[in-house]
Amino acid sequence: MKTLRSCFLLALALAAPVGASAQRLDPVQVEDRFNQLQQSITMLTGQIEQLQYRYQQLQQQMEKMQADYEFRLEQVEKGGRPGGAAPRPAGAPTPPSTAAAPSAGAASAAGEQLYHDGMKKLQDGDNAGAERVFRAFLQANPKHALAGNAQYWLGESYYARRDYQNALAAFADGYKNYKASPKGPDNLLKLGITLAVLGRKPDACAVFAKFSQDYPRATDLQKRRVDQERQKNGCG
Repeated sequence: MKTLRSCFLLALALAAPVGASAQRLDPVQVEDRFNQLQQSITMLTGQIEQLQYRYQQLQQQMEKMQADYEFRLEQVEKGGRPGGAAPRPAGAPTPPSTAAAPSAGAASAAGEQLYHDGMKKLQDGDNAGAERVFRAFLQANPKHALAGNAQYWLGESYYARRDYQNALAAFADGYKNYKASPKGPDNLLKLGITLAVLGRKPDACAVFAKFSQDYPRATDLQKRRVDQERQKNGCG
């Protein structure tokens, strides 16, 4: 992180007008700008995650439609009924009812919409509103495919308001309850960062040390961020 900040400062210095070369950069303004850029990257990451999830959902729907089409075509070729299921042999057990399937699908769709509402509030800067929506989502959908993501963004809604104690609890819950989710590595990384912000650097270093053990297949970007945080906090 120190290296990244140094590069950022150098870029600002090179971009400054010649007439202003005698003026000194305000470290506070640079720090605020750097934090704003990090927040923007976080928001873009959230948008990408939503698009990826929607793509996966569409792909699953297409695969289901293809399988249904192939099944119906097979029944037609065998002389079955194209508009429904193939006739059951006499004495064959009745297949289990699927009446609850539409209800489950509707619940999943409602949960997905709630999640997207939370992301919209987060992107609009309404962190308090995002907190309420993500809390409602997690209470109603603790096993949803997006639950791990929602837990992470709940933590971010606190962190953005510098409510570090609640952010710490949210990231810790995300690591504990959704360790294997796509946002598991991010939850652990942000847990360490929040500990460092709270002055608990030995605990933060311990968390960063666990990262490579728990997530050996993390992205290069995540691994670099951990290395930067380790250097920044003087972790051995």
